[in-house]
Amino acid sequence: MDVRRLEQEVQQLSRGELAAFREWFVRYDSEEWDRQIEGDARSGRLDALASEALASHEAGKTREL
Repeated sequence: MDVRRLEQEVQQLSRGELAAFREWFVRYDSEEWDRQIEGDARSGRLDALASEALASHEAGKTREL
């Protein structure tokens, strides 16, 4: 299914169906983001950012939230 067809299908949803779709999509998108971050962390793609953050913290450049 291409995006334009999907857009047309979504536009045809009732208010209740659209609300249910939104709830599902927020969950789906969040879970997909988590999978991406986990994959990036496992592969080492985030190592440089983590090292930079730790160095900043050790240099006293951070503050408590």
